[in-house]
Amino acid sequence: MGICKFVSVILIFTLFCLPISIYSLSSTELSEIPTNFLNYAQKPELAKWMVDVRRKIHENPELGFEEFETSKLIREELDEMGIVYKHPIAVTGVIGYVGSGEPPFVALRADMDALPLQEMVEWDYKSKIPGKMHACGHDAHVAMLLGAARILQNHRQELKGTVALFFQPAEEGAGGSKKMIEAGALQNIDAIFALHVTARIRAGSVSTRPGPILAGCGMFEAVISGKGGHAAIPQHTIDPILAASNVVLSLQQLVSREADPLDSQVVTVAKFHGGGAFNVIPDSVTIGGTFRALSKESLVNLMHRIEQVIVAQAAVNRCNATVDFFEDDLYSVTYNNEVLHQHFINVAGDMLGAERVQDMKTIMGSEDFSFFSEQIPGYFFFLGMKNESLRKFETAHSPYFTINEGVLSYGAALHASLATRYLLEFEALSHLSKRNVHDEL
Repeated sequence: MGICKFVSVILIFTLFCLPISIYSLSSTELSEIPTNFLNYAQKPELAKWMVDVRRKIHENPELGFEEFETSKLIREELDEMGIVYKHPIAVTGVIGYVGSGEPPFVALRADMDALPLQEMVEWDYKSKIPGKMHACGHDAHVAMLLGAARILQNHRQELKGTVALFFQPAEEGAGGSKKMIEAGALQNIDAIFALHVTARIRAGSVSTRPGPILAGCGMFEAVISGKGGHAAIPQHTIDPILAASNVVLSLQQLVSREADPLDSQVVTVAKFHGGGAFNVIPDSVTIGGTFRALSKESLVNLMHRIEQVIVAQAAVNRCNATVDFFEDDLYSVTYNNEVLHQHFINVAGDMLGAERVQDMKTIMGSEDFSFFSEQIPGYFFFLGMKNESLRKFETAHSPYFTINEGVLSYGAALHASLATRYLLEFEALSHLSKRNVHDEL
């Protein structure tokens, strides 16, 4: 009787405590998934299809929450693949589902929106919409996620759960991810991955890091009010331009004199509006800018100190000041879950080779993927495009920005591999990663 109980305990432990991968696929079979998916993604038919999709989207850029034609194209392609989806999510968003339809669920995210820029690149597929351009690579992001959808749908019988395909609107400052969360997009999702193209590293390489990868970000606008009058008799005025100038200088000391040099922070005044004539002191001046940090504590402290400095420095110059922080538009720190980092290193290393998986420093730019990763374990990485033999690829948000379309296969295969391997290794990854969810703003 004792022996039976011992055998039962061992059996229960084997079934419920060990990672799925131990009794489903060997380590060799797991390591072959990324290379097999890359070979599949690089087949001429699929590679050309992704390029064609990307070019269609590039020709017809749409701004945040206006991505109606982009969303329609995505749904048509998902219909063609036989992939079920939910729409609308956050106005134009789409969520497709591949796999068993049962837990566990892992999400892959691509942003859809363009920027209000006039494209300056002359090529056959230039933006047809004046003043709008895909200058941040979101057209490529959508094409790669659709490519991943084709790979996953073709291998759906091998998925040990469900992959959710997040086509997200309004990443560029409008907080589309927050709207998707409010619409229930993360319900039942255990983890989420996203990528971004970059011209800073070589094609076929990736860069990333665990922990904070992109800064939290806020904006501020201040109105400094005095008393206007003729410039020839300043003694009869209360000069808000002088007050605002002193405010700008004082704000520069918040980082240089108050912040820990090892705790990266930024305060930038990028807007200064006041007056309209050479000989008239205005009644008020409006200034505005951005502040950024790599922790919630530092970001909140910066916000408080910015208001204190503006109000106090205005008072020194006999002016009044009001400050607006647009708190609904605060972006959290984008934080990479440490367990998912090791998962990414394993998958990307198997596909690209360890030498092409690069460590990176944190960047003071921000991403609304942060709202996903503060709710559930998340992971964000950069996919290289650099190839001097083709051309110089400009950095994002430039009117001369272009895409190295040769990297679309890498992005699609990485998406598909990360999701497939996550589901296969879910037992091991989920228990550890949930202990590492980062609590941010």
